[in-house]
Amino acid sequence: MTGQIDAAFQGALGGFRLDAKFTAPMSGVTALFGPSGSGKTTLLRSIAGLTRLQGHLTVGGAEWQSAAAFTPAHRRAVGYVFQDANLFPHLTVAGNLNFAAKRARKRPAGGGIDIDEAVALLGLAPLMDRAPAALSGGERQRAAVGRALLSRPQVLLMDEPLSGLDQATKADILPYLERLTDTLAIPVVYVSHDISEVARLADRMVLLNNGRTVASGPIGDMLERLDIGPLGEPFEDSVLATAEVTGHDPAFHLTRLTCCGQPLTIPEAALTVGETVRLRIRARDVALATKRPEGISIRNIFEGEIAEVSAADGEAHAETLVDIGGARLRARITLEALAELELTVGAPVYALVKSVTFDGRSVAQKQPGSMRSEQARSVQSRKEG
Repeated sequence: MTGQIDAAFQGALGGFRLDAKFTAPMSGVTALFGPSGSGKTTLLRSIAGLTRLQGHLTVGGAEWQSAAAFTPAHRRAVGYVFQDANLFPHLTVAGNLNFAAKRARKRPAGGGIDIDEAVALLGLAPLMDRAPAALSGGERQRAAVGRALLSRPQVLLMDEPLSGLDQATKADILPYLERLTDTLAIPVVYVSHDISEVARLADRMVLLNNGRTVASGPIGDMLERLDIGPLGEPFEDSVLATAEVTGHDPAFHLTRLTCCGQPLTIPEAALTVGETVRLRIRARDVALATKRPEGISIRNIFEGEIAEVSAADGEAHAETLVDIGGARLRARITLEALAELELTVGAPVYALVKSVTFDGRSVAQKQPGSMRSEQARSVQSRKEG
């Protein structure tokens, strides 16, 4: 799909003011991320035409809003998934899907899918004859996503679709969303304040705070930036890396991988040998050493060098980035350790990561092709810089 999403909105809603803008390609997942009250949902509703503020919006070259024109919500080719699934209670799952498919026949073909594809991608076959009241929260959201896709949208808007679910249900539904977003030929704009969701699903991030766009870019680059402050709850700063599965060790319930040519061990996971996965590595789970340690329980020891250091005034810690030869790890250490170990840019270092830190929310099976190309461009630009 050609063109891009170009959005900019300004205006006040009660005591809240939005002045935000971003561009995104017509493919992949763009996450609107930030704390509660930062303007994420207002921005999403403005794209859908449900909230009308001043500004402009083009989607794939089509002008949906400008100073002179405004396309109403019912004429915008969007699929919208709310926090609450909002399924028709008097219809079965099949009835909800068929309703959306019938209405979509009046709309020009967009990037939607047919019912059979939706059922297969979202695992809805066992649910088709059930009413919404008989579904779990995760099942309702999967059905809601299917209904939105059957409306033939040009863009899929998702407003914190997992926020009302417990951690176990989130873990169940995330693989469906990963597979779905890898398959779709349309862009997804995904609202969340959960950095682990964003790290698993997104290709790009738009960071919002107090109604304004703070920064935007590829997800890997955004997580590595030390100049934009914490992106989530305290001590949850993290980075992304890709790794290839090389084998399993059933005796110790471990899965073996290689990351940037270096070995990596995680708790046993249902992954296929040869598969490439995305890993989220939190700053708080990384320790640094100037010599390779011996006689230590930590299994993952990456050789690299200090790429960047940032220390805020009045803080006891410093943020560091370690280049391990194709990816960067982020570590939070005390200023005392920084000084005693003489960790300046270019210094050789070993980054230590506990295997047990890789839980189900840290390993994503999202296709990493676009991320790898973004990482390659980022590495090349750093070398040239």
